[in-house]
Amino acid sequence: IFARVAPEHKLRLVKALQGENHVVAMTGDGVNDAPSLKQSNIGVAMGITGTAVSQESADIVLADDNFASISAAVEEGRRVYDNLIKSLAFLLPTNLGLALILIYGIMFFPFDPVSKVLLLPMLPTQLLWINLVAAVALALPLAFEVKEPDIMDRPPRQPDAPLFNTFVVFRVVLVSILMTAGTIALFTMAYNQALPAGVREALALSRAQPIAVTFVIFFQVFYMIHCRSLKDSLLKIGLFSNPTVFWGIGVILGLQALFIYLPIMQRIFRTTPLGLEDLAVTALAGLAIVPVISIEKWVRLRLDARRT
Repeated sequence: IFARVAPEHKLRLVKALQGENHVVAMTGDGVNDAPSLKQSNIGVAMGITGTAVSQESADIVLADDNFASISAAVEEGRRVYDNLIKSLAFLLPTNLGLALILIYGIMFFPFDPVSKVLLLPMLPTQLLWINLVAAVALALPLAFEVKEPDIMDRPPRQPDAPLFNTFVVFRVVLVSILMTAGTIALFTMAYNQALPAGVREALALSRAQPIAVTFVIFFQVFYMIHCRSLKDSLLKIGLFSNPTVFWGIGVILGLQALFIYLPIMQRIFRTTPLGLEDLAVTALAGLAIVPVISIEKWVRLRLDARRT
């Protein structure tokens, strides 16, 4: 504990702590606090009693001069950072999965020189449809997610900790591979079932591709629900704690219904309507991501418990 510290000693204390790789926050309200406020990683000045010099030197000004506001700001900052990681954990694997689907189709699916049919699980316009509706309807609600229950019990994050940490990289690889495998499997099954029945290749393709697109939509819906918490189950954070999630799910399912059944959308995206059986198969296949991510969360919790 240091008391009655001179201004130059405050500055030396801040530099000494920074020399030990600590993140230093400094509070002050007087002119003599300005050098240490400027030197610290986070300078906090008083908004009511603080001088103009201290306020200009600080990074944050407490409008109410209440130190409890600092804790509230830290809590909100951690919530924002968590939601950023959740959005990355959702968007990156789903976008990488779409790229892998297209690459796989180009590399391994044949091109018929007679019918001029390029056998792709999805057309570029269909990929663009998924990107547009998913990014808005599913990724945006994650920004409004409430804070995790233990958000203030965690140790401070290291300043040099990478944004693309081990968790994000592993989740991107795992989910993108699962989405790619499921899409290729359903597309191949639907396409091969249509050909023996005497359906023309172009018509078989227009039926198999919306099945692949619908599977990806269901897959993303179920996966987004799991992204609401980085490590805990939905029961712990509250299933209905973020109502915007359900608005987003309703919007994307409504738009996908227009994609499947609206005649003008069928002409634009070269698709045919799906039956209830097709919808059930794609929904059940998309649901497979739920137990996989649940097991992954359980394993990570056990590994974290062993480290501590």
